[in-house]
Order: sequence, then C-alpha cells, then structure tokens
Amino acid sequence: PEPGVVRALLFLYREVLHKPLPYLSQIVRAKRTQRLPVVLTPDEVRLVLRAMEGTPRLVATLLYGTGMRLMEGLRLRVHDLDFSLNELLVRDTKGRKDRRTMLPNALKDPLRNQLEQVEGLHRADLADGFGLVELPGALAKKLKGADEQWGWQYVFPASVRSIDPRSGQERRHHMSERTVQRAVTRAARHVGLNKRATCHTLRHTFATHLL
Repeated sequence: PEPGVVRALLFLYREVLHKPLPYLSQIVRAKRTQRLPVVLTPDEVRLVLRAMEGTPRLVATLLYGTGMRLMEGLRLRVHDLDFSLNELLVRDTKGRKDRRTMLPNALKDPLRNQLEQVEGLHRADLADGFGLVELPGALAKKLKGADEQWGWQYVFPASVRSIDPRSGQERRHHMSERTVQRAVTRAARHVGLNKRATCHTLRHTFATHLL
C-alpha cells in the first residue's frame, strides 16, 4: 500500500481503536519510482539554445558548458572568472566546499561582452549613489566596502535594483532563476522538443556528453 494508507491505518488502530495493527510486519510499503534524468542530444541542445536570446541564453549555455547548477551560475561574481587559466570558481550552494571548473573557450568572448555591459551598469549605479551587492556569508563584516567593489558584482545582475529585506538597503541582486527557467522551457516548446527540458536537464546533459 501507499505510505499515506499505512499512516492512516496506524492512526486508526492506535488512536481510535487502541489496538496494535495486525500483520504490520508483513505489510510491504510501496517504493518510490526512480525516474531517470532527462538527457538531450547535442542537436537538441543546439536547437534549444538557438531559440533563446540575451542573458538567459548565455546562462543556459554556461550551464551546459560547465555542468553548474542554475543558482551556482547566477551567483557567479566578476572575480570568479579567470580568463587566463580558463577556470571558473563555483561557490557551492549545497553547503560544501567551493570548487573550480573549466571555462570553455567558446564562452570567453560572450562572457567578456557580458562583463562590459555589467560594468557600465555598475558605474551608473555608483553614480546614482547605489552600486551595493550582497556578499556571501560573513564577508560583509570582514570586508568593509567590498560590497560596492567591481570584483564582487554579479556576472548576471538583475535588470532592476531591489530592497534587501534584511538590511533595508537598495541593492542589485542577481538575475532571477525563474527568468532563466522560463526561457529554457519556452525555447524547448518553440522548437517542438518532446522532452521536459529545464536548466537541470542541461546540467545532466553536460555530464552525459562527457562519457
């Protein structure tokens, strides 16, 4: 039986009838079905990415080219990109250690162009009396003034500033994950893909194509 059915029977016997549930040890609980991850072919990846545009397309391409999680990509800071060593510093979102991963050559020029645009946006924010960004962990207390430095700015910032509910300061956060997720989903539908394509799909596809 399903887990919910077993819980209901246990409640009935223990709380209402005040009796032990007979044959409890013989009840075989239903196992959860393990779904295999969706993987795209190289041609399907190309179709989806070509159907996208702007910053969401660059983020999606980065996920496929590096195997990063969506939030790891969106939380990239300017100084996390090392063009000379072709590396990215990935700040882990699961509570584990940060790690370094390969920066594909094909993404270097698009990322440089992205940084040029972001730098102009940051200068405009500073000129308007803003330019602050949230720092990870306890770095805000350790690194005074770092929250307005260029190196700590997000590679993929939000299009508008917002009020940080904790500090009350107006800052520029990173792009919303929903924006990228919706762009990937729309692109997959647009090209007629008969698979459920998401940002997580691109991550799995990266790992599969390495095999």
